[in-house]
Amino acid sequence: MSLKDRIQDDMKAAMRAKDKNRLGVIRLILAAIKQREVDERIELSEVQTLTVLEKMIKQRRESLTQYQDAGREDLADQEAFEIELIQTYLPTPLSEADLDTLIADALAVTGAQSIRDMGKVMAFIKDRAQGRADMAVVSARIKVRFGN
Repeated sequence: MSLKDRIQDDMKAAMRAKDKNRLGVIRLILAAIKQREVDERIELSEVQTLTVLEKMIKQRRESLTQYQDAGREDLADQEAFEIELIQTYLPTPLSEADLDTLIADALAVTGAQSIRDMGKVMAFIKDRAQGRADMAVVSARIKVRFGN
């Protein structure tokens, strides 16, 4: 079963259970996926669908921080709920050790010697860690390896 099919099945289950909060978030997910398909006139692959979900999570994390800073706990709670629900559709995150191993492999395979080779390393890792690691964290860890 594809990820998109799983999300649609969860939407039907939320409708039957009359779970309005969950249904609303699932509809937002499906709308974002559909919007990208219409804009690009394509059927999204699993990887592209994961990219949409990661983007949604990133947006909600930024909103969550802003709401918490503004003291709007009601809105912050809603964003946290949405983040938690969207994350259920992402694959299991990489452990710290797995991420370190992946970075070491990327450095070895690409032959990266300095921060100027960062693009090659990130491209190598992005293909293998899609949906399983926060790329901002990966980038920071690579920079540490290069001594920046």
